[in-house]
Amino acid sequence: MTKFNAPVETERARQMNPVVLAFVGDAVYTLYVRRELALAHGYKTGELNREASEKVSAHGQNEKLARILPLLTEEEEEIFRRGRNAKKPTKSKNATVQEYVRSTGFEALLGYLYLTGQDDRIEALFFSDPPSP
Repeated sequence: MTKFNAPVETERARQMNPVVLAFVGDAVYTLYVRRELALAHGYKTGELNREASEKVSAHGQNEKLARILPLLTEEEEEIFRRGRNAKKPTKSKNATVQEYVRSTGFEALLGYLYLTGQDDRIEALFFSDPPSP
């Protein structure tokens, strides 16, 4: 058993199925969004949940992705593309095909960064909120 939150070797993370990286990235992004909302607002839980759902939806992730794509390194772009192009076991009910595949790439990138212990990079990319293009 590995220690919770202990980084994995980069090569091991690179060899993981991108849908598995997206599985981890989805949870990480949800936690970051919920933490951000809980600390920034005095909303009741119903409103917090509605706000979180909007941000973590495929549409919300695509909005964030549009802001960070120009900032990605070559390695990060490769992880994003692998996630985007991976065969997914499910289809989205509430997003276009393009939004869904791009959000899977977004989540794969976030999962990769998290698993390899690149928390500072996550913060820099996802939560500095660079200006929209």
